[in-house]
Amino acid sequence: MSKAKDSAIDKARREKAEQTDVLILAALPHVPFDGWSIKSLELAAESIDIDPSAVRRYFPEGVKDAIAHFIDLADRLMVEDLKAYDLESMKIRERVTTGVRVRLERWTPHREAIRRALLLAPLPPFVGETMRGWYKTVDAIWRTAGDKSTDFNFYTKRGLLAAVYGTTLLYWLDDKSENCANTWAFLDRRIADVMKVPQIKGRITERLKKVSSPRGLFGRLSHRRATGFR
Repeated sequence: MSKAKDSAIDKARREKAEQTDVLILAALPHVPFDGWSIKSLELAAESIDIDPSAVRRYFPEGVKDAIAHFIDLADRLMVEDLKAYDLESMKIRERVTTGVRVRLERWTPHREAIRRALLLAPLPPFVGETMRGWYKTVDAIWRTAGDKSTDFNFYTKRGLLAAVYGTTLLYWLDDKSENCANTWAFLDRRIADVMKVPQIKGRITERLKKVSSPRGLFGRLSHRRATGFR
């Protein structure tokens, strides 16, 4: 295959990806009324002068593909938005907090569309894609925050953040405070709780190091019982 042909194929793929982004954004205002549905996608296509019959070409698996693309688009836009922040000057907890906040803030006008997507998440056709999307989001936040871990901490960090992100997302969906101030206060508290985990883990590890062996531990316990020590 010639370089010219390769270049043309790459260009076509980029154009399709960009058009798909535009189509998803155009669909968001329709979702509160028609849900995540082919109808919403077709109405979005009409609004940006795309033949509605082409919707299946952009989303071969229909609504499942549309939601997956929306999650991916939101992650990409989050990474771009975070470039405006001086993350290197922040502590790690501030970077993660900023990542979660930026990820949500952009979509405040479309909270109902996100709520509709979450309602579909537990259903068998969507659950797998939803979990993958959830993982990619927290992974993107950690990577943007500068995390380079590759050991067990890699998974621990993402698991903890997934819980924080999930509870914050649910709080944010119903937050009626000005500029979602209550959500960001809630997020700060959740992040503070997570940051305590390594400290607790460290104290437990230090205590375990003082136990020379299981036999030694049981020996001391037996001695205490024999001497009446409680």
